[in-house]
Amino acid sequence: QMVVNFREVHDSDNNLKTSMTKWKPDFDSAASEYAKAAVCFKNAKQFEQAKDAYLKEAEYHTENKALFHAAKAIEQAGMMMKDLKKMPEAIQYIEKASMIYVENGTPDTAAMALDRAGKLIEPVSLEKAVDLYQQAAGVFENEDRLRQSAELLGKASRLLVRLRRLDEAATALQKEKNMYKDIENYPTCFKKTTAQVLVHLHRNDFVAADKCVRESYSLPGYSGSEDCVAMETLLQGYDEQDEDQVHRVCNSALLKYMDNDYAKLAISLKVPGGGAKKKTAKPPQGGAGAPAASAEDDDDYEGGLC
Repeated sequence: QMVVNFREVHDSDNNLKTSMTKWKPDFDSAASEYAKAAVCFKNAKQFEQAKDAYLKEAEYHTENKALFHAAKAIEQAGMMMKDLKKMPEAIQYIEKASMIYVENGTPDTAAMALDRAGKLIEPVSLEKAVDLYQQAAGVFENEDRLRQSAELLGKASRLLVRLRRLDEAATALQKEKNMYKDIENYPTCFKKTTAQVLVHLHRNDFVAADKCVRESYSLPGYSGSEDCVAMETLLQGYDEQDEDQVHRVCNSALLKYMDNDYAKLAISLKVPGGGAKKKTAKPPQGGAGAPAASAEDDDDYEGGLC
């Protein structure tokens, strides 16, 4: 295996030599030989050497003005770093490749590479994954590929919620919802409104939550829909500090089966005043002979509702 690798590297270097009859280095052949060597190293699980070979391949493709192939090789170098569990280095190579794809006029390939990078880094760094998904969404948006852009923004929004960066999540959700509105995917807009309400209530911003629902009345089919009625009921219960009403909506199938990050917002939502604390702060009603049933009922929601 190693003999094959070194022979191919030696052949690639020979292709770069000039002579009396050969005035120009053969960068294309050199790149091809390094590509073969990289595959051999990869198959032998010698990922560091494979990475180096892919980078040499990229170098010669660049000399030959074959930028798309150069970007592909750099992306492959990133995948070798992934196999070595060196995720930050892997992402750096993939980001570099994506920039070359854009320069080469293949933005779709760039966006897909950034999306793949986001998935790779997500278990390691949610923050970097957010950045990569937003970069990819921006590339698609520049190409008027709004559906793909909105889907990637959706990934970023969910991770922002998980990171409790709720102000940024609210902004991302609004942009995402506007894109779905532009492509007339109204049912998804309804779901995004629900997500917005949950995010804003966790931000303790009832006014912003209410505004999201009011603005959604202009969406065809929203007024009177299951999503609309649920949000109106939730906002009413929240505003009136009605724990039971908020609990019913937050634990309904409509909210419990949302994307997991939003479902968690629903079941952890508390009414203003801290739920049970508000009730236990009340003076006892009546004397010693007063019925105890209401106190027992309060215990059902001890520690908050949703």
